[in-house]
Amino acid sequence: MLINSRDIYWTRHVHYKMAEYNLSQSRVLRILRFPDRIEKGIVPETIAVMKKSGSKKRTYEIWVMYQIEKTRSKIQKSKIENLRIKVISAWKYPGESPKGKIIYIPPDTLEFLNSNQK
Repeated sequence: MLINSRDIYWTRHVHYKMAEYNLSQSRVLRILRFPDRIEKGIVPETIAVMKKSGSKKRTYEIWVMYQIEKTRSKIQKSKIENLRIKVISAWKYPGESPKGKIIYIPPDTLEFLNSNQK
């Protein structure tokens, strides 16, 4: 079970995807902290980060898509805004993805993202 904190919020969708691709919370956090590549996400105002993994013969990439949100402090007198990372999705890409081009995102992930944009 992923625990939401003041700094990181995990969507239900990323829970399902991490279980599907057998990814741990610490693995996803490591990709967020030390990515091999950073790309603009296909959903507006999102960022996709990637870390290479696998062996020489069977390489794959692990991608994590997230969004940076501004949250307000609960204290009414102060108008301090904090930044929080909203982890939206995670998936594995077989092989090596093309650099600078639109990355492949599984259809069910796209459907989920499009339904939340409305």
